[in-house]
Amino acid sequence: MTAIRGAAAITGAASGIGRALAVELAQRGCDLALADRDEAGLKSLAAEIGATRKISLHRVDVGEAGDIMKFAAEAIAAHPALGLVVNNAGVALMGSFEEIDQAQMDWLFDINFWGVVHGTRAFLPHLKTRPEAHIVNLSSIFGIIAPPGQSAYAAAKFAVRGFSESVRHELVLAGSPVKLSVVHPGGVATAIARNSRTGVAITDNARRAQSIERFENAAKTTPKDAALRIIKGIEKNEPRILIGNDARFMDLLQRFRPGSYWAPLQRKLERMAKGT
Repeated sequence: MTAIRGAAAITGAASGIGRALAVELAQRGCDLALADRDEAGLKSLAAEIGATRKISLHRVDVGEAGDIMKFAAEAIAAHPALGLVVNNAGVALMGSFEEIDQAQMDWLFDINFWGVVHGTRAFLPHLKTRPEAHIVNLSSIFGIIAPPGQSAYAAAKFAVRGFSESVRHELVLAGSPVKLSVVHPGGVATAIARNSRTGVAITDNARRAQSIERFENAAKTTPKDAALRIIKGIEKNEPRILIGNDARFMDLLQRFRPGSYWAPLQRKLERMAKGT
């Protein structure tokens, strides 16, 4: 089992899974380089953790490659023992393929996919100099299944999965000290749905409200529980970390019904919505 030590860099650290992960890692003795666009959220997180660990705060838009390169340089300078990188930041976009435009799809990909790629590229040379190191890339259960209304999000999260698994195989073949895990959360109680953007062709505010309500009713896993599961996965060097009973069920279903999992899954979701 791999021990988590040294320092960790986390994107999207001001809220949700990233914030919970920062708190849990600090309690385990990690120093932290925390990145987010939400500077107030970062400051409140640092205050919550307190002065027990060395913490550096970085305003970063992961949709901008230059921001990520600067973050990596500053984080490594502040924390030479940095050995864990969590590419966590992500956004959501509501709407079918025909309801979103290309600019919106590009916006989501810049953050959810290219942010992971640039984060991996920026930190990897340093991580390879450490006796042991770990990269954690956040995908989603929608990187394993692809429901309707999630064409952009699922495409980006599938891309994160494919990119990450290929890089992990390359690292293993090279005998690298760097390990890599991909995380596939199911419904986690964060503000991602409430903060999502809406497709340009959607004018029905009630539909957006219903979508947020459905997500929040279904999101049973707490950010803390998600963070604890990720830490366990890092310690055990799990290549794929599934979070939540819903994620485990959907993963199993698509293994038995590849290409045709949506019909039985939709029926189950409808029963759950009715409480039956």
